[in-house]
Amino acid sequence: MAEAVGMVEVSSIAMGYDVEDAMLKAADVQLLVARTICSGKYLVAVGGSVADVTSSVETGVAHAHDGIIDHIVIPNVHPAVFPAITGTVDLRPDEIRALGIIETFSASSAVEAADAAVKAGSVTLFRVHLAMAIGGKGFVLVTGDVSACHAAVMAGAAVAAESGLLVNRVVIPGPRRELFKEYI
Repeated sequence: MAEAVGMVEVSSIAMGYDVEDAMLKAADVQLLVARTICSGKYLVAVGGSVADVTSSVETGVAHAHDGIIDHIVIPNVHPAVFPAITGTVDLRPDEIRALGIIETFSASSAVEAADAAVKAGSVTLFRVHLAMAIGGKGFVLVTGDVSACHAAVMAGAAVAAESGLLVNRVVIPGPRRELFKEYI
């Protein structure tokens, strides 16, 4: 498991390939994701030591020049973040209580919000959706007790709001099971 995760989101696909190459050459990092995302953007995510991820992201940002949309480095990333991104979290019906949602303007800010949320509340982070088919935005889904979801959503939303990338946040107590239909 990576000690840190870093992401660079750029406004151009061609630039994205160049940024990806530069990031991988800059430090000993593992490529986690590199792909086009909605509205013609490109996302590169890497994992590794904090120093290597920081160096890689700084290099990516420098190569992006004015095409940078967003970038982050999350040291000590919570281990629940990766399965939530890859969609490999299985929810049992007994785990479903409240539903917390954080919506952001960028994929990078969604990952950052997810990490803060899962660290702040005793919740199950079960989805981090990154930019596909939603206009380049991201969203985070958590479940748990109402108070835990509220704490998690507030913490994640605060992180996204700091950079001006929060779209909305909601906590739904006692949600209908249909809201979870693709997870249980």
